[in-house]
Amino acid sequence: MLALITEAIWETLKLFKQKDKINYDRIGATLVGILICIAAKVDMFSILGEPLSIKYLGPILTGILISRGSNFIHDLLGSVSSMYQKNKP
Repeated sequence: MLALITEAIWETLKLFKQKDKINYDRIGATLVGILICIAAKVDMFSILGEPLSIKYLGPILTGILISRGSNFIHDLLGSVSSMYQKNKP
């Protein structure tokens, strides 16, 4: 699960620069996502039962992920849910 989320975060950060140009819209969306998650105390890692030891890292990483939009989050959570179902005894 953590590998899947890590890859999703990295792929999102790579969108900041495309074709040797800085994508200011992507950076702006990411900053807004981070601000909202910090203000609302939304932490996907805690929700999934994997709280992080660094206080604001969970909301920051969650903000990066939600900046991709609802379809992306829906697909990501579907993948995480599927992983949990396969690992259930």
